[in-house]
Amino acid sequence: MATLPKLIRAMRNGSPKHNNLVLPSLRRAFSLYDQINLIDNVPEDQLRFQEFDETSFTVNGVKYDGSLLCVGNLLMSWSPRSFSEITTDSLSIFQTVRPIPELLIVGCGRYNHPVNPQVRQFVKSIGMKLETLDSRNAASTYNILNEEGRIVAAALLPYGVTS
Repeated sequence: MATLPKLIRAMRNGSPKHNNLVLPSLRRAFSLYDQINLIDNVPEDQLRFQEFDETSFTVNGVKYDGSLLCVGNLLMSWSPRSFSEITTDSLSIFQTVRPIPELLIVGCGRYNHPVNPQVRQFVKSIGMKLETLDSRNAASTYNILNEEGRIVAAALLPYGVTS
């Protein structure tokens, strides 16, 4: 396990910088003193969305193409490529995830869309609350809640998805 933080640091240091949009951080809302203390208290293995573009997200210095599903500090590829593909089947993993996240944040792409009532009922039946946002704000919200230590999940379509 000691090699994972080293790998993450190496990937951060070795990755080229792109002209991607940088996501805001809760850390910027505090004084410099508070920022230093807060940064020291964030575990290196904690997921943190840093940048995004039309087709991908950068998480902990690593660029991931396509849709992503995050539960706590676990990250995986997610099959939906458009908002209409977000169904109860695409979210069925939450029937087995324990502990159950208190909130599922759905990143709808460039624009926020209302979720199908069946999907909303499915999420509620599992015991989670559901929030839909554009993917930029969904990733930022996930960062903030995850930094607070809350058990949250995010299902994010790339920002370039418009429908």
